[in-house]
Amino acid sequence: MKFNRLENLIGSFSLEKLKSSTVLIVGLGGVGGYVVEALTRSGIGTLILVDYDKVDITNFNRQIIAVNKNIDKYKVDCFKERIENINEECNVISYNLRIDNDNIKDIFNTKIDFVVDAVDDVRAKVSIINYCLEHNIDFISSMGTGNRLDPSKLTITTLDKTYNDPLARIIRAKFDKRIQKKITVCTSTELPLKVKDKTVIGSNAFVPSSAGLLIASYIVRKINETKFN
Repeated sequence: MKFNRLENLIGSFSLEKLKSSTVLIVGLGGVGGYVVEALTRSGIGTLILVDYDKVDITNFNRQIIAVNKNIDKYKVDCFKERIENINEECNVISYNLRIDNDNIKDIFNTKIDFVVDAVDDVRAKVSIINYCLEHNIDFISSMGTGNRLDPSKLTITTLDKTYNDPLARIIRAKFDKRIQKKITVCTSTELPLKVKDKTVIGSNAFVPSSAGLLIASYIVRKINETKFN
């Protein structure tokens, strides 16, 4: 049995909760890709994937789907194939698009237990957060992981408690302080390092991936705390 070791850890009832859950992941880059990987290997029953990008050679230092055979292929297609090779019982729904206010309702057209915002685009992040807040959907939003080297500085908190995170600062400005307390985020307390070329965000194999795994862990625990209770 593929998930017997997980079942031994969390119990059969909890595993069934995961198998009956639907998680939406928006953004399949360095963070989102590892969320997908971990949730697939945790037996999540339905994964909804949203991304508009193709695998590029610049992704190779940090993205799990970036291998030579996938260059120039759409990320949603690559992940669908990967998920099916890991857990053929997982139902995969994919959207090859860039999320915005005009199409967000089309993606939320089924019951979703949890949403992961792993996009870089500020407008998209705000759209996802607002939609989840308005419709009372559990979610977590990934803040900045670029230009950092220490994965131990990653933490899950609320938006109002973030610091040393330029992306979080921008997102905070979009929401009232009262609303910030309702927005769960994965953030780094490490000050971003100064890089040689300021037009390119520095990245590595361990900070974005660690953020993705931390988010996946949070989702698994959250689903088991709330679903069916």
